[in-house]
Amino acid sequence: MTVTWNYGDIIDAVGDVVPGDRPALIHGDRVVTWSDFVARSNNLAANMLANGAKPNDKIAIYMRNRPEYLESLTAAFKARLTHVNVNYRYIDNELIYLLDNADATVCIYTAEFAPNVAHIRGQLPQVTQWIEVDDGHPGLEDALHYEDLATTGDGATLTHPRSPKDQLFIYTGGTTGMPKGVMWSHDALWNVLGAGGNVRLGVPPCADLDEHLARVKSAAAGPVSLPLPPLMHGTGLLSGLSAIAGGGTCVTLVSKSFEAELALQNIEQHGVTTVIIVGDAFARPLVEFMDANPGKYDFSSVVAITSSGVMWTRDVKAGLLRHNENLLLADGFSSSEAIGLGSSIMTKDQAIEVAQFTLGPSCKVFTEDDVEVMPGSGESGMVAVSGFLPDGYYKDQAKTDKTFKVINGVRYSIPGDFVRVEADGSLTLLGRGSNCINTAGEKVFPEEVEEALKHHPSVMDCLVVGITDAKWGQSITAVVELNPGFELEEVELKDFSRAHLAAYKIPKRILVLDSLERAPNGKANYKLIKDYAEKTLGVG
Repeated sequence: MTVTWNYGDIIDAVGDVVPGDRPALIHGDRVVTWSDFVARSNNLAANMLANGAKPNDKIAIYMRNRPEYLESLTAAFKARLTHVNVNYRYIDNELIYLLDNADATVCIYTAEFAPNVAHIRGQLPQVTQWIEVDDGHPGLEDALHYEDLATTGDGATLTHPRSPKDQLFIYTGGTTGMPKGVMWSHDALWNVLGAGGNVRLGVPPCADLDEHLARVKSAAAGPVSLPLPPLMHGTGLLSGLSAIAGGGTCVTLVSKSFEAELALQNIEQHGVTTVIIVGDAFARPLVEFMDANPGKYDFSSVVAITSSGVMWTRDVKAGLLRHNENLLLADGFSSSEAIGLGSSIMTKDQAIEVAQFTLGPSCKVFTEDDVEVMPGSGESGMVAVSGFLPDGYYKDQAKTDKTFKVINGVRYSIPGDFVRVEADGSLTLLGRGSNCINTAGEKVFPEEVEEALKHHPSVMDCLVVGITDAKWGQSITAVVELNPGFELEEVELKDFSRAHLAAYKIPKRILVLDSLERAPNGKANYKLIKDYAEKTLGVG
């Protein structure tokens, strides 16, 4: 008999065996115990259903890192609602697109974003429940109050049957166009994340729910996870989910932006065992603070630091190991639609080369003609993973067919990452086939930034590239060709772009070039532009 999984069932069962006084969620001085977490998520689930939500409806979660995010996510699982992540940096037109594309009928948001909700909700009539979390900001008088929904009821477990095919959406920028919803079934997601085990730590997957519960009960204390990137991105979301599904604790920072000292304070105070980051943008400030303040905070509780999404350089990894030589540093090569493409592990006894990964056990590399690339051939190709995969992209069959391909009778996810397979089977990353820019874990499409800048009367043409940056991974850099009679006004152009772009998409630098030297057919030469930008900025 094949065992299938549903996160609602898993968390229900875990909640029955975890000590009720164990912290489930910690945020500053606020601690939500497991007994309160169970009752609150059950109440929230029941009340959303009572207010008209139906199984498989979509629930958008629009907030920064805080306990209510994981409470809402868990309530969604229990009510059989489909999670939709909302990038809180989006501006109105992006928010409208996302909630409309997802067919969201419920939106849970913090009062901080009430002005945005007030602007957009008239254009989203399908959203019938706007649920507001009180965070100290002025809110909307006619919104449903989150705390009322979480505390009204007897906290009893919902009894309706659930399905392994229930879904969780992760909206991602991908490589072109507007965000697309990657559809993960609960069963596939639980299995691809290790099914209660951890391949990197040598812990095998659980055969069934009883084995998972036995592991949870046998642990003196559950994992204590600190996701530093936003929960509304896949890296943060899946790490927080894994901590809860494992009967552990998820710690979130109260600051709006990452603060290295605050992270270290929380690590010491709560005995954090796993820290989740997105490359050097998080790791470097941690190292720099500890180097400048040796011994100020106890960093020894951390067993593992995991990263995914951007480059994590070896010197920064070595810096972390100087402060805790027992660390395991795990660099994951994954995307929202392809988990487990590869991994790279570094410890004090094992150094690694940057951009070099071990190919995942279910992975192969194919040329654009679907021919498998052999190790040591020197040929590049796109890495592909089989096994437990998403169902596809929501309402986008063409994109689904392009990314999820059947080759020799096997279904693969091929998100577009080009690699070279070395003779020893390791991978060297070459980058995305597109020009997608990854800045501190955010995916930014050059075309969107280019079009925004081209609205300015001084700009005749514009091309945007990502330039290697120690803090951001890649910094967004625009090169403009000006109309006659204009001079470059970099600050003015940045300010102008704020009306069209979310803040993280605004170029860090804007340079000028007499001609962008497009081909006669209009095709851009991004390599030429990137070379020019790097030379001008003294990079590389």
